[in-house]
Amino acid sequence: MLLLLLRLIARLPLSLLHRIGRLIGLLVYAFPGKYRQRLQKNCQQAGYDSPAFFRQAAAETGAMIMETPKIWLRTQDSLALCQSDDEAVVHQALAENRGILYLTPHLGSFEITARFLLKHGPLTVMFRPPRQAFLEPVMVAARELPQLHAVPANMRGVREFVKALRQGRAVGMLPDQVPSGGDGTWAPFFKRPALTMTLAGKLALQAQVPVVLTAGERLPKGQGWRIHYLRLPEPYPKDQAAMAALINASMEILIRRFPTQYLWSYNRYKVPHDAPPLPDVQRYETE
Repeated sequence: MLLLLLRLIARLPLSLLHRIGRLIGLLVYAFPGKYRQRLQKNCQQAGYDSPAFFRQAAAETGAMIMETPKIWLRTQDSLALCQSDDEAVVHQALAENRGILYLTPHLGSFEITARFLLKHGPLTVMFRPPRQAFLEPVMVAARELPQLHAVPANMRGVREFVKALRQGRAVGMLPDQVPSGGDGTWAPFFKRPALTMTLAGKLALQAQVPVVLTAGERLPKGQGWRIHYLRLPEPYPKDQAAMAALINASMEILIRRFPTQYLWSYNRYKVPHDAPPLPDVQRYETE
């Protein structure tokens, strides 16, 4: 039933889905609670302290949710609405024949980017099974795409990533998910320590591949998405904390291109129970 409902939603015009989503996002934001507090606090940490910015960020979160069924279930229609001004970044990386590590933060439509990248060749991505079992059929339908190989976020998935990179193929992952304590290091993110995954840095250093950040900017009036790319400079720092800091700094650059579309409500500064000791916050604020 859920899959049928999502298929019906996916048939609606993108502009209508965005309008409905933004309205829902504003309605949710109107209620006081942890969601609203976290969104405001994270925006302020990055220097965005306008109430109008808060509301727009909440509205864009709603638009992101409502556009997802269309991207998942009517992929070709969605891809027809994509454009990019940064394709030269990917073309240069591909010409080096070293494989590519794509990093897609929670910015804009992070569902459209993986599908758009398939135009450049096969892509292996990591996924986490949904917590709610009833969502599994939807996720399976969303991943059934030629040339898209989904692997679980565990050691088997890591081995698949390493294998793909060694064979000169592309892999993709989210770089701003809060990892478990043993898989992360503290690195500045908008001048505040955020537990940052080390896996991306380890893969880049081990395989010596180009690292390209990518995000799909949601265009106004349901026009579609603009795909952005940003390549990390080489050589990469060998220290894992320095590499994590480089990735976070590059994410900040990409986020500031269209900041209202970052998922500010995400608990990016979460401190897991098994995290290493929290560093001095004042040191980050002065760097």
